[in-house]
Amino acid sequence: MEGMMKVAIMTDIQKMDFEERPIPQPKDDEVLVKLDYVGICGSDLHYYETGAIGDYVVKPPFVLGHEPGGVVVEVGREVKHLQVGDRVALEPGKTCGQCEFCKEGKYNLCPDVVFFATPPVDGVFQEYVAHEANLCFKLPDNVSTLEGALIEPLAVGFHAAIQGDAHLGQKAVVVGAGCIGLVSMMALKARGVSEVYVVDVMDKRLEKAMELGATGVINGMKEDVVEKVKELTGGRGTDLVIETAGAEVTSRQAILMARKGSTIVFVGYSRTGEVTLPMSIALDKELTFKTVFRYRHIYPMAIQAVADGKINLKGIVTDEFPLDEADKAMEFSMKNKADIVKAVIKIHE
Repeated sequence: MEGMMKVAIMTDIQKMDFEERPIPQPKDDEVLVKLDYVGICGSDLHYYETGAIGDYVVKPPFVLGHEPGGVVVEVGREVKHLQVGDRVALEPGKTCGQCEFCKEGKYNLCPDVVFFATPPVDGVFQEYVAHEANLCFKLPDNVSTLEGALIEPLAVGFHAAIQGDAHLGQKAVVVGAGCIGLVSMMALKARGVSEVYVVDVMDKRLEKAMELGATGVINGMKEDVVEKVKELTGGRGTDLVIETAGAEVTSRQAILMARKGSTIVFVGYSRTGEVTLPMSIALDKELTFKTVFRYRHIYPMAIQAVADGKINLKGIVTDEFPLDEADKAMEFSMKNKADIVKAVIKIHE
């Protein structure tokens, strides 16, 4: 396909602009996707607000966005499993396929991954993208491209649940009711966890958690979280904690509320990258710590869970902006974190 496309570009910290770029041409093993929706992730907001996440530093001009869903409009010569008109969810990370981690199947740990919107790789706040066909997953008829865009964060939630060996009969707590906390809660429910409680300090997010199926919620500003969890679990503590807030206080709470012999999955990143934990308590309880870096082999399962009605992805979306208002979307999302659970950019009508 020939022509130009609109691209939203981060030109400096907290500054966005637009420009026209050529529509990319797909390679033989790629497809060209006309994007319908791209989610705004917490990492996008962090890059926009501060210009960096740890060692990843934005050097403008830079394109944000790594949660895309859209429609195939052109197919490379070697691609057999997709055709023009297929609606797809795009997994945003291309890995080398040759390193020890790729060969072990742990491709999310590949040191040479090329991942949308992770500096210096541009993201997809734009109208079209050419992407490796094997990383484009066809959506069932009853799954929209909006939901397709949200498969990416849902994959993180499922990976967290799998890392924690979530299963029937457990009582679990998810700390943090942002997008990742909510999809983690839904992933736990989809895997059969009997009771899932959600902790946050923002009432709107806790209301959303209840709307999406949480067993109960705890406002950490109004209640003693650890004591409340003990009360809800008959004094035993919780079988599984998924920590998505990334704060030191919530990480410490996770250790205090966990049942002896249980597992804590750490998902959230702290602002400094460091936290101080009561390790003597963790040792006495013989807790298992698991961590999450993105996901692996999750997209087909996540898509099926949505298609089967086990996950309400549309329910997490609170705000939608057209591509023409990407600058407004980022500014509004940065300044209204208490009111926005999940915002998306609608690229095409």
